[in-house]
Amino acid sequence: MKFALLLGFSDYRDFPALAQAAEQAGFNSMCMPDSLFYPKSTDSEYPYNDTQTIRNYIGASAFIEPFISMATMAAVTSRIRFYPSVLKVPVRQPLVLAKLLTSLAVVSNGRVALGAGLSPWKEDFTYNGVRFERRGVLMDECIAIIRGMMSGEYFEYHSENYDFGPLKMNPVPEKPVPILIGGHAAPALKRAARIGDGWISANSDYDSLAKLIAELNGYRREFGTADRKDFEIHVIDSYAHRPEDFQRLEALGVTESALIPWAPEVRDRQGQLDAIKRFGETVIPRVQ
Repeated sequence: MKFALLLGFSDYRDFPALAQAAEQAGFNSMCMPDSLFYPKSTDSEYPYNDTQTIRNYIGASAFIEPFISMATMAAVTSRIRFYPSVLKVPVRQPLVLAKLLTSLAVVSNGRVALGAGLSPWKEDFTYNGVRFERRGVLMDECIAIIRGMMSGEYFEYHSENYDFGPLKMNPVPEKPVPILIGGHAAPALKRAARIGDGWISANSDYDSLAKLIAELNGYRREFGTADRKDFEIHVIDSYAHRPEDFQRLEALGVTESALIPWAPEVRDRQGQLDAIKRFGETVIPRVQ
């Protein structure tokens, strides 16, 4: 079992210090949410929590573009890995996204993964000129384009949505960046099993995760990917705090657990740094 520090309730100005502390404490990764903008009103419903609660959180929070955050933290660390959990992929132009991803992978010496998801907010699509009803197809095509551009060879793509002739990017990472698919709905689980290098959950609990992972594994058998030993399963279990909680998750097949190791009321940098150090001393050695 590996651990990721979840940056959802931290001041972005503290990210470099938190990354250094997490690396020293034994965390494997840092992950952060993605939010492009906050619409004043929406007809969309958030699938994983109360919609208004999430909107209140987003509206009151400062979100730095994940690639900027990851590059900033990579510059002051040497081992720990970074990934967005998850990036709203189909609302971004795939060639630009491929360039950002390959560049970050090169300058960080391969310490990046792509947590890839859709978005529950229709405005993310509409205001970026993207058709919400085609989000699944766009997601698959974006991933295909990103993978093609990571090859370093000439690559072309022709579809109703994206159409370009042979081109290549330079530099590209020595190894392809893992693409971890986020989402709890059946299409997301199928996509993870079919074309993903792993799966990422949203905030959940043990019983729900057990059912989701069982469903995911069923799809992996269906698509012939069940034998992949490098397939990653990342989860957020909001109720896991003790070593035995993470051991139960590991028994389900979880490879990495993302968490915030401090209480909700801890907002200051030193309090969060202390919590990271304490988790590294009391939990990580008893699970790894």
